[in-house]
Amino acid sequence: MENQAVKLESDTQRVILTILALLLGTFVIFYAIHQIQMSDPYVREVLSQPASIERGHAIFQMNCAGCHGLDAKGRVGPSLLGVSERRSQVRLIHQVVSGQTPPMPKFKASPKEMADLLSYLERV
Repeated sequence: MENQAVKLESDTQRVILTILALLLGTFVIFYAIHQIQMSDPYVREVLSQPASIERGHAIFQMNCAGCHGLDAKGRVGPSLLGVSERRSQVRLIHQVVSGQTPPMPKFKASPKEMADLLSYLERV
């Protein structure tokens, strides 16, 4: 009976250590990805800019509202309500400027314009 208890304890410890190792590995991978993304000079410049929600709203209305709706609730493009809760700023920047999500076109925003747009998106 005592051997079974020792074996169960040992198995439990192995499972816990495996879970901890997986969590640590996941964290390291996400951290490395974040560091690579932050090495992009455009991203760094965008994130260092002071931002204006009002200018961001105007940029959104001129460039994004046609697909995402005047109120960002979606039309042709998806709703952007709460998007900053689902996506990091770095990921949003990449999404907007890359054009890798058809049919969304590339948006060539200056760092200041992108900072303003991000500021607006944080509020919708």
